Amino acid sequence: MAVSLFDNLLGTPQMIAAFDDAAIIQAMLDFEAALAQAQAAEGILTHSAAAAIRKACDVRLYDIPALVAAGRNSGTLAVPLVKELTRLVKEYDPDAASRVHWGSTSQDVQDSAMVLVTREALRLLDAGLDALCGHLLDLGRRHLATPVLARTLMQPAQVTSLGFKLAGWAAPLIRARVRLRAATGDALQLQLGGAVGTLAVMDEHGPAVVARAAALLGLKAPPIAWHTQRDEWVRLGLEVAVLTGSLGKLATDLALMAQGEVGELAEPAGQGRGASSAMPHKRNPVSAMIALAGAARTPQRAATLLAAMGQQHERGLGNWQAELAEWPALFLSAHGALHALVDAFAGLQVDEGRMRANIDALHGLVFAESASIWLAGAIGRPRAHALVEEMSQRAAREGRHLGVLLREAVETDAALRGQVDLARLDTLFDPVAASGPAQRLAGPRLEALAGQHAALGTEPFLALEDDNP
Repeated sequence: MAVSLFDNLLGTPQMIAAFDDAAIIQAMLDFEAALAQAQAAEGILTHSAAAAIRKACDVRLYDIPALVAAGRNSGTLAVPLVKELTRLVKEYDPDAASRVHWGSTSQDVQDSAMVLVTREALRLLDAGLDALCGHLLDLGRRHLATPVLARTLMQPAQVTSLGFKLAGWAAPLIRARVRLRAATGDALQLQLGGAVGTLAVMDEHGPAVVARAAALLGLKAPPIAWHTQRDEWVRLGLEVAVLTGSLGKLATDLALMAQGEVGELAEPAGQGRGASSAMPHKRNPVSAMIALAGAARTPQRAATLLAAMGQQHERGLGNWQAELAEWPALFLSAHGALHALVDAFAGLQVDEGRMRANIDALHGLVFAESASIWLAGAIGRPRAHALVEEMSQRAAREGRHLGVLLREAVETDAALRGQVDLARLDTLFDPVAASGPAQRLAGPRLEALAGQHAALGTEPFLALEDDNP
């Protein structure tokens, strides 16, 4: 895969390698070798011919730049690759050369190769999700009772617990892992149909060849070729896109909580990480930046996959090729974002003191709703609402704590004094107590998520592949 300097900065070497030119061409050759071996088992060609073809299916024997250049003229890498494969096979076994790529078509080899390299790409995503979810769940349990501001519409709202926030960050990633695995099981299918998908050249042997070739490659055997039936394949790509969106949400929250004025979270420091070229004091959240960049690039790629689904008749013109071009970049953005956030949360710095200070700086205003509801039980809702509203305005205007103002109002009003329990009123302004509802929800939720996470770790990523010979 040709990547720019900025793809290298925002992606990962592992994902770039998964989709690089050599990996894709080797996957195409793996398809050709499996096809020949399956056909030999069905008597379509001799075992010696299959051996000669398999011997030539080594990417190191090919001039990759020359193949890419030739592919521009034919519109597909398959044409020059099959031509060069045939030439090499002829050197080993002239008779076998006539059986290279027998009964297959360019889209068979190209789609099957993309399925094979995508399998490795999905392994990378699954491993990254395993690591990131593990970090989030560990932090969630550790900070179950840590009070922190919840913010709605970018403004302070109430007090929650950091464990509750972490559960909310982990949940969509665990769901993404589950759904990616399900989509993987459906989408990682061999592509083999021949010219128009009917396996015509192989006659009655076609279905058996498909089954054998799929087993050799560790792929699912499709009931029929899916040349222009892209639904399961595109659905897999869209799951990757949704995952990247969830990573973008997590990165957004991390970046906002790491702002200097907020200072509640910080990415790991050291070795020039997050340094500024002009301002020595800065500590930029580079992991969040990389994840946000990946998330920003993803919707357009997902839209291209959807737009390319309207493929014409039995072979698409332009739309299938557009899908092929966008596919690797979608995974590159996802893994770049995922890898960056794994790094961030592996060494995340949590400033509990700053979280408490940010709550205290709001003079108790974030407890106004709970105070109003509690007072309503003693003095009625209209009166309680009016009292808390008046005291909230004073707190904002005078810079005094809402709890102190409410206590003064109760103490100076004989009627209120007999109706309101001042000791209970004080507890309403305790951040730890205020985070209690969040803790009660987050505790069981984190345990349930941890159970799902552990179960995913014990299940094989691709049971189908593991079961195949």
